[in-house]
Amino acid sequence: MSLKINHSSKTCSGNLKITGSKSETNRLLLLKALYPGLQILNGSNSDDSKAMNHALSTDSNLIDIHHAGTAMRFLTAFFATQSGREVLLTGSSRMQERPIGVLVDALKKLGADIVYENQEGFPPLRIKGKTLSGGKVTLPANISSQYISALLLISPLLQDGLILTLEGEITSLPYLKMTLSLLERIGIDSHFESDKIRIKPQKQIEPQIQTVESDWSSASYHYSCAALCEEGKIVLNSYRNDSLQGDALLIDIYKKLGVKTSFKPNQIILEKVKDFQLPNSIELNLVEAPDIAQTIAVSCFGLGVGCDLLGLHTLKIKETDRLIALENELVKLGAQIRVTDDSLHLSPSQNFKANQTVATYNDHRMAMAFAPLALKISLQIADANVVTKSYPDFWNDLQEIDFEIVEK
Repeated sequence: MSLKINHSSKTCSGNLKITGSKSETNRLLLLKALYPGLQILNGSNSDDSKAMNHALSTDSNLIDIHHAGTAMRFLTAFFATQSGREVLLTGSSRMQERPIGVLVDALKKLGADIVYENQEGFPPLRIKGKTLSGGKVTLPANISSQYISALLLISPLLQDGLILTLEGEITSLPYLKMTLSLLERIGIDSHFESDKIRIKPQKQIEPQIQTVESDWSSASYHYSCAALCEEGKIVLNSYRNDSLQGDALLIDIYKKLGVKTSFKPNQIILEKVKDFQLPNSIELNLVEAPDIAQTIAVSCFGLGVGCDLLGLHTLKIKETDRLIALENELVKLGAQIRVTDDSLHLSPSQNFKANQTVATYNDHRMAMAFAPLALKISLQIADANVVTKSYPDFWNDLQEIDFEIVEK
């Protein structure tokens, strides 16, 4: 499905309920499978969370998680602990190109029985569940935090618990802290000091309910709308000012781009600041929040602000090579841009080419990051259904804030 998007009034106003955080939901779903007394409220309705939930509830020996990268990492660790069960864990063709060897090697050191079905180091995986001994493991700290979180989530079920040593500078530290905070929240003790994380074995927790905060990555697209509109006030539910999500740094980033954030109980309010003096260019290190890089790059392009975005090495192994995809599509729209293996450099310019079709590369964030640009120019989004991976209500929510969307 291709959509043509426009916004005649250039004013964004509305009150939106955003789906629960995919990151929090998927972690809690795995913990619920390990500790059935756990109940989850406001869980994500994303494709990724649906895939995760289905995989954890099915009796099938073939588990296909399609494009859900978080589910692939977390479920690799989960099924390794399921004594007496054998599964073939697979995904889309792109998923089978995304490396998983670092996690598999670590699990094997803890006693796991995992075999590569095709190419060494990549899914599909044949996993024979067993009781894992646990113990000590060392991982490079600059890998995807999902590998690390996968180990942490199963660690209380390991016979000897886990002592995890991280070597080097940690990538996406907020996601790692989110995992540890959720473990603490349900009653699992952890200790994180310097380069070591220690988690003791724990077979049971108290029955409880955990409410998922709404997704800050999803909020990023509405921050972009608030920045690009001429006048705007967007209310988003349900958010906390003590968020576990690293993408909450949107508040400070978009303050530089003329968006004010206010907190009310269970809400954030985004307001366009009138007569705001935009900078010529901004520089950001997004090593702790790489998922919002696409949104920020498009916002800056639409505002005529240059940007240098650093710390983006993990974007090379996402649903697509997000840096190359951004370069391709922004150039198509008139941008002057250069990317490296870990950075993006956009020159300040307002040379917009309207009525272009943005390719989405089977990547939900490409579709959602570019859509707010319709506040500046008419455009089309190809394969628009891809947004269901993380934010199924996205197009409906844009219509709530007066975007005009027509299926082509």
